[in-house]
Amino acid sequence: MKALLALAALPLLAAAPAPDPVSPAALSADVKVLASDAFGGRAPGTPGETKTIDWLIAQFKAAGLQPGGPEGSWTQPVPLVRTRIGEGAVRANGVEWTPGKDVYLSTVRPVDRAVVQKAPLVFVGYGVSAPERGWDDFKSVDLTGKVAVFLVNDPDFEATAADDARGKFGDRRMTYYGRWTYKFEEAARRGAVAALIVHDTPGAGYGWATVTAPAGENYDVARPPAPRVMLQGWIEGSAATRLFAAAGLDLAQQRAAARRSDFRPVALSGEGFSADLPVTVTRATSRNVLAKLLGRTRPDEVVMYGAHWDAYGEGAPDAQGRRIRPGANDDALGTAGVLAIARAAARAKPAARSQVFALWTGEERGLLGSETYAANPVYPVATTVANLTLDILQTAGPARDVLLVGDGQNTLEESLAAAAKAQDRVVTPEALPERGLFYRADHFSLARRGVPTLLLMAISGAPDLVAGGRTAGQAWLDGYMRCYHQTCDAWSADWDLRGAAADVDLVRRIGFDLANGTAWPQWRRESEFAAVRNATTSQRRPRAQ
Repeated sequence: MKALLALAALPLLAAAPAPDPVSPAALSADVKVLASDAFGGRAPGTPGETKTIDWLIAQFKAAGLQPGGPEGSWTQPVPLVRTRIGEGAVRANGVEWTPGKDVYLSTVRPVDRAVVQKAPLVFVGYGVSAPERGWDDFKSVDLTGKVAVFLVNDPDFEATAADDARGKFGDRRMTYYGRWTYKFEEAARRGAVAALIVHDTPGAGYGWATVTAPAGENYDVARPPAPRVMLQGWIEGSAATRLFAAAGLDLAQQRAAARRSDFRPVALSGEGFSADLPVTVTRATSRNVLAKLLGRTRPDEVVMYGAHWDAYGEGAPDAQGRRIRPGANDDALGTAGVLAIARAAARAKPAARSQVFALWTGEERGLLGSETYAANPVYPVATTVANLTLDILQTAGPARDVLLVGDGQNTLEESLAAAAKAQDRVVTPEALPERGLFYRADHFSLARRGVPTLLLMAISGAPDLVAGGRTAGQAWLDGYMRCYHQTCDAWSADWDLRGAAADVDLVRRIGFDLANGTAWPQWRRESEFAAVRNATTSQRRPRAQ
C-alpha cells in the first residue's frame, strides 16, 4: 500500500497531449467581452448574469462540449438571498459612526430592518476557539446579545518570540481561523447580535477600499434557518483606536495581550453599539455553469477545472463617474483560461477520465456557488481526481516562475514543478501567506471535502518577470491591488498576457496528464484535508500498474 501511495504521488507528464499553446490574444478577446459594460459587472441575480451564462454556454457548445450539470443541463441552480443595507444611524458607545468611513456593515439576514439597540461591545481578541492547538480566546464568556469585536488574522500573525501564540497557527501563513468568514460564523454560534473586525491592511491583505467595495450588499445561499449575526462588518483602523481609547483601553496593548493564551475577552465600557438600518431583500436563483467531456475508459473519475464568472456589478461612481466593476482580471481572465483549456480538450483525443469545466457563481460573496456544488456534487467528491483553479493571473508578460498558493498541502505541487520545468520556469511559494488566499478561492469548497486542489492566484506575491525581475513584478502587483474589486479592474489592450497564457498552459498540462492517466494525487499527511480524503479511499480504483 505504501508503494502504491508513493507511485500515486509521482507527477506523470509524459502522457499529456501537446496541443498548441494557449493564445494570449484569445484570452484577451474573451476577457474583453466578459468585462464589457454590456455585462454590467456580472453580479449574481442581475441581467448581467443572464447575459454571462448565455455567453458561457454558447462558448462550450461551440467547442463541442456536453452539458455537465444535473439532469443533463448546462447549469446548477444556486438559490440566493441578496441583501443591501441602506442609510441609517450607527453609534458606538455614544459616538456617531459614518458608514463607509468609520465602519462598514452588511447583513445576510432577510429582514426589513437591521436593528441593534445598545448592545454591549466585547473585544474577543482574534476570536479563535481551537482546542486542537490549545487556544481559546473566549474563556466561556457569554456573548449572547452582544457585539463581538475581533482582530483580523490569526493570534500568531504579529507574534514575537515572547508571545506564546508564536508558532501555534501558521506564523505568517493565515489559517482558516484568521478568515473573516470564520469570525462571523463563530460570533453567530456564540449568540452575538453583531460581529465587527478591526481592519488593518497587513492583517487583512487588502485596504479599506476593498472592504467597502460591496457598498452594503451581501449574499447568502437560501437555506434553512441557521445562526447568523444581525450585522457583520469592519471597523476602520483609526476609528477602532478611538473606540478603545474612549473605553480607557489602548488598542496596541490589547493586540499584544491577544497574542497570549491567557487572554480573556474585554468589555468596551459605554452605552454599547446601536444601529437602525433599512434592508432591501431580494431572492434570486443564480447558476453555476458546468460542461464536460466524458472519459473514454474511466468516465466515473473526474478531473475538474474551475474559475468564477461573477464580479461585483455596479457600485458608487468613482472619480471618473464609472459605476461598473467589471472584474476583468478577477476573474474574467481565469474564466477565459478555463474556456481555453476546454477548447483544447475538445480538440484533443478523448481522455481516459472525464473532464469537467466549472464556472462558479457567488465567489465574491463567500464562495457560494462552489460551496453549493460541494454540498450537492454532481460528480462524487470521492472520485473527483483533482480541482485545478484559476483566479487572477498576472498581466505583465512572461515570468521566470509560477506562484504556488498553499505550499506543502498535496502532491499536485510536484506536478506543477515538473510542468514549470518543461517551460524553463520554477515554482515560488506564495510570498504573502498572511492573506490566507488558500481559504479565499473556490477550490477551498472542494478541498474541505477532501478533493486535492491546486490554485494559481497572482496576488499571492510578485512574479519574477523576464522584463524587470521581481521589482517589476512588485510594481505590477501594487498597481493591480489598487484596482482589486474596483472599477479600474478593466480590460486593457496594453495587457501582456504571455505570462497568463503560460500559467493556463501549466494547468492544462497537469489536468491533461491526470485525465489521461490513473494516478490519484494525495494530500500530505500533515494537511488538515488528508483525513477527509483518506476516509473515502475504498471508493477509488487503484492506479494501473
